[in-house]
Parts: sequence; structure tokens; C-alpha cells
Amino acid sequence: MASLKIKKGDHVIVIAGRDKGKHGEVVEMLPTEQRAIVRGVNVVRRHQKQTASQTGGIISKEAPIQLSNLALEDPKDGKPTRVGFKFPEDGK
Repeated sequence: MASLKIKKGDHVIVIAGRDKGKHGEVVEMLPTEQRAIVRGVNVVRRHQKQTASQTGGIISKEAPIQLSNLALEDPKDGKPTRVGFKFPEDGK
């Protein structure tokens, strides 16, 4: 598996899909599925059955989004940016 450029806690922008242009923080990474859960992005509504600890009803929660639809947010200007890795000759 290749090294992932997006990590938990990074601020990202959605570059494709119905939530295009939205910003959010990565809450959880799912590297085996090539997906991430981003706060406030790709929110779906689900019917929740009542349990002893939770009330029932329709709840909203974030669904995983494909990593190819995300780009890291540049901290200086807030625009999407690309990231690469460099391996110097001295092996650092």
C-alpha cells in the first residue's frame, strides 16, 4: 500500500461530488477502503432503532468519502493544494 498523503486531523477540501467546495477536518481514515470521514461533509440521514442507551429516530452522520475526491487545504490561502514526497540523495 502506498503512503497516504492525507492523515487524521488534516484540513481538507472536497474537489468532486455533491459536497464540492466544502471544507472539513479528517475525523477518521479508512486506508484499506481508500476513504476518509470528514467532519461536516457527506452527511447522510439514517433511521436509528431505539436501544437502551440511545433514543430512536432519524439521525445525521458523516459517511466515508473517497480519498480521490479530497485535497489538502493550503494553510496560507485556504485553497486546495497538492503534496509530494522527496527523497534526498543522503537518505534523509
